[in-house]
Amino acid sequence: MMKVIGITGGSGAGKSTALGVLAEMGARIIDCDRVYHELIAAGGPVLEELEARFPGVIVGGQLDRKALGKIVFGDADALEALNGITHRYVCAEVYARLTAYAEADVELVAVEAIALLESGIAARCDMVVGVVAPIEERVRRIVAREGIDPAYALARVESQKSDGFFRAGCDFVLVNDGADAAAFADECRFFFVGVL
Repeated sequence: MMKVIGITGGSGAGKSTALGVLAEMGARIIDCDRVYHELIAAGGPVLEELEARFPGVIVGGQLDRKALGKIVFGDADALEALNGITHRYVCAEVYARLTAYAEADVELVAVEAIALLESGIAARCDMVVGVVAPIEERVRRIVAREGIDPAYALARVESQKSDGFFRAGCDFVLVNDGADAAAFADECRFFFVGVL
């Protein structure tokens, strides 16, 4: 019987570390951000819908993520419209992969998404684990990882759900409040061994 663990939390919180620990434990990984990028790279209907709703964000057949970010970060209606479009395509692909894994008798799958709860994917999970971290630490991690301007990173973080949202909606919450990724990985390992 396949067990599906949902991993969620804001950008820079440490979801990738938790996901890496699950991968070490043999879990198949579905990273919804990666699924989104694969869908965007493939083009087709998702890009057409994005261009129709946000004119000018598709340049030379490619999504200009920074241009789109400038539109949606700070505009709740625009962000909701973006999520409505992208969730539909990402969810369909995630459900197809879960079905394929179940048919292949995979025992453990981890699905990671910032919008796991809002998208409806959480309903397909046996448990949902939220990863939270202080805002300043999240911004520092995003800037270091992506080399973007701190103000842009902060705008991204502030456009996302609060820690309270994840605490209320998840079955479990892991707090990643330090700069030591190895220590947080150890904490995740201890937690997942305990719940699995």
